[in-house]
Amino acid sequence: MRLHLINPNTSTGMTTRIGESASRIAAPGTRIVATQPESGPVSIEGHFDEAISAVGVTEEIAKGERDGSDAYIIACFGDPGLMAARELTRAPVLGIAEAGFHVASLISTRFSIVTTLSRTGIIAEHLLQAYGFAHHCRRVRAAEIPVLDLEDDGDAALTRVIETCRRARDEDGIGAIVLGCGGMADLRGTIEEAVGIPIVEGVTAAVKLAEALVGLGLGTSKHGDLDFPRPKAFTGHFAHLSR
Repeated sequence: MRLHLINPNTSTGMTTRIGESASRIAAPGTRIVATQPESGPVSIEGHFDEAISAVGVTEEIAKGERDGSDAYIIACFGDPGLMAARELTRAPVLGIAEAGFHVASLISTRFSIVTTLSRTGIIAEHLLQAYGFAHHCRRVRAAEIPVLDLEDDGDAALTRVIETCRRARDEDGIGAIVLGCGGMADLRGTIEEAVGIPIVEGVTAAVKLAEALVGLGLGTSKHGDLDFPRPKAFTGHFAHLSR
């Protein structure tokens, strides 16, 4: 199985760490290919960043189709470009927020989300509503750390995340916590040991769900709105996307 893991930002260090975390959890025989767009934001921390990064995600899907990928994971908690990506392939495409919500709901009746910044927490709230998980989530909490601090100031960032998770555990009446950033992919075990309740991390959750979908022989339906895009010309910077 070839599983194409797309980091929608352009941080090479984060792409490497996410890919390593995915490879550790993957089943024998699953090959993880971790990539990032050639152009775009170095981190994704708002709607504008997501809009720009979504184009890069679709370009990475096109590359994966040429290379014969069996499934795709979009490794940003905003799930940027998820529906557009699903239009471009018959293979399963998973966003790490949606994957995290599904897994957390299977092991607890209520969960909270711990993310990086308050503004990205609002985006997570939008996704909870869109995916139908708002009634499962008690609270979205922010550690108030920029995404790149997970790389540049890792120890301090980890401490803030653990402190925020402990408050969620003690105050929210929950059974599990979903980590709200792809950059936290390698921190799940450390955080779970420090907090003492199940911690769900979207990259690793998506890897196992993708393996299951491929094993079941299920892919993206092409009946309805996720059918391949209608052929048409694109102009200017997007001429290469013409079909």
